[in-house]
Amino acid sequence: MRRHRRPNTQDAELDITSFMNLMIVLVPVLLLSLVFSQVRILNLQLPVLSEAEQAQDEQEPKILELVITPNRLALNYPAGMSLKHFDVTDTGYDFAALSVYLQDLKLTFQQQGIEKNDIVLLLDPAIDYQTIVSAMDTVRSFKAVVAANLVDAELFPMISLGDAPASTPEAQAAGQVIGVKQ
Repeated sequence: MRRHRRPNTQDAELDITSFMNLMIVLVPVLLLSLVFSQVRILNLQLPVLSEAEQAQDEQEPKILELVITPNRLALNYPAGMSLKHFDVTDTGYDFAALSVYLQDLKLTFQQQGIEKNDIVLLLDPAIDYQTIVSAMDTVRSFKAVVAANLVDAELFPMISLGDAPASTPEAQAAGQVIGVKQ
């Protein structure tokens, strides 16, 4: 009887060099292309008044307001006195025009020696969250070029929120025309 002898085979070694080279290249590429989620917190603060400002405000309150309704943005200064309004267009609210106007207003305040860093956003209940955030971003700061770098320049960073007045002069006029009692 013959014995079948198995051939002497050695266990083959695994060559993982090419796999390691692939991982060395692939891991940094994947990490660099990964989009990290960012969470931004928008701080809301009530303006802090000094004693001198409180005494002055008791005589004549000087509050800058932005009233946001479904059909317009209305800027009031002092409170209740219409300064400028921006109607809603087909593309939505005109936050770019609002930003330009607020930049001019801030410059005017500075030239007159008025330190104004606060603004009150008065919101209609029908306003959606994204509009509120866009309005807050617009009134807080604007992009400016300083020494060939794009930076955020401050406008009115101290933002307070409130409810928009229920009856505006336009609504009252419309109600009188239709015959609805206010």
